[in-house]
Formats: sequence, structure tokens, C-alpha cells
Amino acid sequence: MKALEATKAVSIFQESVLDWHKKEAPHPNPYPDGTLEFTLYQKNHIDTIQWHIEDEIRRPDIALEEVVALKRKIDKLNQDRTDMVEKLDDFVIEMFRSVTPKPDARLNSESPAWLLDRMSILELKIYHMEEQVKRKDSSATKEHIEKCQSKLTVLLDQREDLKQCLGELFDDYAKGIKRVKVYRQMKMYNDQNLNPSLYKYQK
Repeated sequence: MKALEATKAVSIFQESVLDWHKKEAPHPNPYPDGTLEFTLYQKNHIDTIQWHIEDEIRRPDIALEEVVALKRKIDKLNQDRTDMVEKLDDFVIEMFRSVTPKPDARLNSESPAWLLDRMSILELKIYHMEEQVKRKDSSATKEHIEKCQSKLTVLLDQREDLKQCLGELFDDYAKGIKRVKVYRQMKMYNDQNLNPSLYKYQK
């Protein structure tokens, strides 16, 4: 996986965001199951669905029972998101399995998949900030548009920086300058054997 793959990943994330917004509904994954492309698309698709549920749960007019239902959907999506990140890390481990790290090879504080996670969510931020910049309704003041344009400029700059960071990390792995080491998230809140609020009520 070379630095150009960072651009490819961003392109797949953008594709997923646009596909969802065509009907504001889940969209079939266009890539073959089990491929890296499928996993990247699915990762962002989960992020996109969760983004909009997070918006909905903040509406001041929704009933309490609906808030609870939405919160449980968010918990499920968080778990799905983590599962997708770990699948992406599996791809990375396999890519660099044949590379022998140098004796002084360093670790990275986050795995490539969690960097990809940030890149995926960044594409959602960019899409929705662009929406704000293009708003024409009467409540979108000139000041609002200018503030959003300023934020969009920063987000676009961040996109390029993260692409560079991912490419450099892959280069370091390929050269053995850094060694691949992955820590699983080991989430506890969804696990009936680890969350006391769940297992103490089991029969």
C-alpha cells in the first residue's frame, strides 16, 4: 500500500458520503465483499449513518423513548465502526507482514486504521461544512457563511495533512523505520460479560 492509497481512500469515503445523501438512506456497497475497498466504503457508510442519527438525537422536540432508541442505535453503530477499524488494521498487518523492522524501529501512537477513521469522519465534516457555505435561506447570514468558509478552508487543509501522514506512515512501515503493532479496542460497554450494568441483571 503506497502513499497514493491515501488519495484512493479519501475518494472512496467521498463516494460513500455522496451515495448516502442521494436519498438520505443506506446505499448498497459497490465493492466486492472482503476487499479493502469494500471495508473502506463500509467504514464511512457507518460513520455517515451515525452522523445523521447524532443530529436527530439533538432535536429538542423528540420524545424520551425515541432518544433512548436512537442512543441504542448509536451504541450499535459505534461497535460496528470499531469492528470496521479492526478489519482495516488486519489489511495493514497483512500488507507489511513480510517487512522486517529495523532494530531501532519506532512505534506509532495510533494505527493506520484509526488514522483512516479520522479521515473518514473528516470527509463528513467537509461535506456538511460545504452545505453551510452554500446555504441560501434567510437565516444563513453573511457572517455565518464567512465563518463556515473559514472553517472549510481549515478542514480542506487538514485533509491534505492527514493524507500525507498516512502516506508517510506506510512508507515508514515499508522501510522498517516503524513497526506495525495493533492494539484492539476491547470495548466493554456492549459486552454483557464486561459491563456491570448488563451482567448483574443476567439470570
